[in-house]
Amino acid sequence: MANSVNCNIVSAEAAIYSGSVEQVIASGTAGDLGILPGHAPLLTSLKPGPVRVKLEGGDEESFFVSGGFMEVQPDVVTVLADSATRARDLDEAAAEEARQEALRSLNEKSAELDYTRAAAELAEAVAKLRTIQQLRNQSR
Repeated sequence: MANSVNCNIVSAEAAIYSGSVEQVIASGTAGDLGILPGHAPLLTSLKPGPVRVKLEGGDEESFFVSGGFMEVQPDVVTVLADSATRARDLDEAAAEEARQEALRSLNEKSAELDYTRAAAELAEAVAKLRTIQQLRNQSR
């Protein structure tokens, strides 16, 4: 069995990452997934959160996806994200402001409130903050 698998992370806007990795870790809708070379074929939806790739040689890179799908084949993992960015490029202050705004919207309980949209915005902001926290923990 090979020690690496090709990984591609793409969004509607751009290709974010492409390269050989030892492992891909993502937040699927049914729970966290760890994908190693030779994994059985799989197609799953992703929830907003981090996608981590362990590179050959032990380094690790983190990305944030706002949702999408992940397709796993024995020799390639493809993440098709609604939107994606490198975790180091996330703006913590903007994510915290988005979280606060979503909480305010949910607490107002006005007739015009789109609860589903506000809840999705809150989940995405919290997922960004969680990704930033994981990146900090990696650096230690």
